[in-house]
Amino acid sequence: MNLDQTLLVYFLQAGAVVKTVMGLLLIASLVSWTLIFQRSQYVRQGKRVFADFENQFWSGVDLAKLYHQFKIQRIEPDGIGGIFFAGYREFLRLRQQATVDQEIAFQSMMRAMRVATTKYIARLEANLPLLATIGSVSPYVGLFGTVWGIMTSFHALGSVQQASIAMVAPGISEALIATAMGLFAAIPAVVAYNRFTAEIDRLLTQYETFQEEFATLMQRQLITNAVVDEV
Repeated sequence: MNLDQTLLVYFLQAGAVVKTVMGLLLIASLVSWTLIFQRSQYVRQGKRVFADFENQFWSGVDLAKLYHQFKIQRIEPDGIGGIFFAGYREFLRLRQQATVDQEIAFQSMMRAMRVATTKYIARLEANLPLLATIGSVSPYVGLFGTVWGIMTSFHALGSVQQASIAMVAPGISEALIATAMGLFAAIPAVVAYNRFTAEIDRLLTQYETFQEEFATLMQRQLITNAVVDEV
């Protein structure tokens, strides 16, 4: 009998409570892996889009044309494109004013881009709390199933005159599968959560650096326009 058949036999022979625990852990594992693949693709896409946009931005592209390309889509762009769109839109609003304080202009553009960044990071972090919950709770759920199974096995020994290891071992083996399933659900969830958190923090740092550079660039352009208007 191979391992898969043995696990199936143990599951079928387990009590109702242990079966319920195993079922919950199996569902948690499936949800965890679904979230891992989903978040992995989303974060990878965000990193790739940022790298492509940054190369395009610093290649000397006309920012006004880039802004209008986003604008004609009629849907506010996501990620780094949305941050640029929010900052440049605020820049255009400030440029229409007769006089603009440099510090106020800088903070105004930064505030607009921070709002866009916060919205996007919130989407990147969506469902991560659920992943963390699965990682932290699953071992305890599995342990509960194990304790319940062992307790049931020892309770059954009370009705026999002579007990042997052969009578106890199957019940304990069934119970320990719940702990194994809890760890199987928890370990990938914890590793993925830590990885995604680190990658999102790194991406957030890159966004904040871009915001500073872009706001400074637009601030200088406002100053240049003001000087030209005075002349």
